[in-house]
Amino acid sequence: MTCFPHRLIGLPTIALLITVAGCSSADDSARAAVPGPGTKVTKLCRNLDTELPSKVDGQDRRDPEPASALTAGWGDPAIILRCGVERPEEMNDSESDGVDVNGVGWLLQEQDSGDFRFITTLRKAYVEVTIPKDRTGDGMAPLVDLAPAIKKAVPEGIAD
Repeated sequence: MTCFPHRLIGLPTIALLITVAGCSSADDSARAAVPGPGTKVTKLCRNLDTELPSKVDGQDRRDPEPASALTAGWGDPAIILRCGVERPEEMNDSESDGVDVNGVGWLLQEQDSGDFRFITTLRKAYVEVTIPKDRTGDGMAPLVDLAPAIKKAVPEGIAD
């Protein structure tokens, strides 16, 4: 009978381990830091979230962790959008800094990782889109897909 208490202790422990293992299985979700803009920009970003397409560059929407209306993602490796990011130091808000894609100006930054980071210019909120190096062969297709939502939700102007 001395084994009986061990079985009671052992079964809950095994159940707990199975539950933990099930919850922490290899999660392929992308991660993105959530920006912390002010109230006005947050409202614009929430509006943008409702306008974003379900597909970008043919990839289904798969939002990154942690979940937020200020971030979105598509595909794997994920194209990541973050709304309400800080203004990059090298950005000149008096004119378009980089490329124009369907009426939305973008500043282009190549990252050390080989990924490409685009940040909207001349908009009331800075929207960042990171395209992984594995997806850069797709050219500007992600920006083309995102332009209508950005034009509708984030007015032209200079972010506060």
